[in-house]
Amino acid sequence: MDKLLTQFLAVADAGSLSGAATALLITQPTLTFNMRKLEENVGAPLFERSSRGVRLTQYGETLYENARLMRRLYDNTLTTIADQQRSSERGISIGSGYSWWTLFLRDMVVSYQEDFPRSPVQVSLGDQLRLLDQLLSSDISLFIAHEMEALNSAVGTDFIPITQVFNAYFVRQGHPLTGGARSQDEIDAYPLVTTSPPDTRYARFFDPTRRRERMDHLFGRGTFAFSSNSLAACVDYTLATQGVLAHSHVMAENFAQRGLVQVNQRKRPRTSLVGIHVLRERRGEDRIEDLISRIRTIAQQRLPPPGTQA
Repeated sequence: MDKLLTQFLAVADAGSLSGAATALLITQPTLTFNMRKLEENVGAPLFERSSRGVRLTQYGETLYENARLMRRLYDNTLTTIADQQRSSERGISIGSGYSWWTLFLRDMVVSYQEDFPRSPVQVSLGDQLRLLDQLLSSDISLFIAHEMEALNSAVGTDFIPITQVFNAYFVRQGHPLTGGARSQDEIDAYPLVTTSPPDTRYARFFDPTRRRERMDHLFGRGTFAFSSNSLAACVDYTLATQGVLAHSHVMAENFAQRGLVQVNQRKRPRTSLVGIHVLRERRGEDRIEDLISRIRTIAQQRLPPPGTQA
């Protein structure tokens, strides 16, 4: 706010030039000169001076009320700008697979906004290859998903493991696959339901010499009966059909609450790592490292660490 108005308010509140000068840490002659200059600018006397100090004139009262309003507006403006700066500095954009949002990321986001209440958080849920595309486009800062082997070296990401999982299969209660241990051939006889349909747009992320092998592993089978980018839709479809939903085993308890049963696999399934994918060039940034630390801390509270036998 204007310096003269700030000094004027100090004089009015103190009731004397000497008291205001002391509070403002300036000399009394300087303050006297500035108040006379303010009166010249306003074109009216602002103070009635006496041996006991100063008292506001009717013009001074008008200026005092409006100057206080101006100070509040000015202070509120500075506060708003500071909040906007904090939001810009502390706002985050994270990508995640459906399971990780449900199991721990949701709680991490709530905790983060308790620490930074005015910081916006954007969460993108979906397939890991779409999330990788968003990461490379700078739409998100990092994402949580399975490790992706055979990535093209030009992709330039780091992977930080947080847990280890295996691919499980889920069916409705009363499905023919429930009751005993089932072979992969028995499971494959039923329609596949997936949240990760293959998309050839993302084939460019992989080393051409190993691309087909990796893509087959990512999606399990080349055909499926139903796919959706909504996990809820996949669950609904599985509950209503003979479909088999392929998903990480860590969702077994959550799916059981929704009415799905995990198929007992006869052959021990292959495990894979889940972790944080982040651009290598952004490692070391304070905000990125803080996010990584927060995610790892809460994930360790909910899931077994990498290398632990499921």
